[in-house]
Amino acid sequence: MGKQNCWEFKKCGREPGGVKVAELGECEAATRAVADGMHDGRKGGRVCWAVSGTLCGGKVQGVFAKKVSSCLECDFFKQVLAEEGADLLRLSHILKTFKEYDVYRLKKDASAA
Repeated sequence: MGKQNCWEFKKCGREPGGVKVAELGECEAATRAVADGMHDGRKGGRVCWAVSGTLCGGKVQGVFAKKVSSCLECDFFKQVLAEEGADLLRLSHILKTFKEYDVYRLKKDASAA
């Protein structure tokens, strides 16, 4: 079996078309296109700890700074860490990539308006 994305591992049902989408909405990790391919995952499915709005402990989580401590204890994070080892992307790299994309998207949207 290949590397799993968080929604496959956790079976949260918040991936596009998932069983919990109507109730809880699509998870930002499952739609975060800029993260596609990070750790061989789809969208943000293998860097979910860096994505705001994921489902942890049965509730939607907020910003990274408020959720990171629970993510570090997560079985899925530990699995990715074991699978990636020395190739695990630095958190600063992931967050910088997200920020640069968000700034690009805001500029693009502003110029289209």
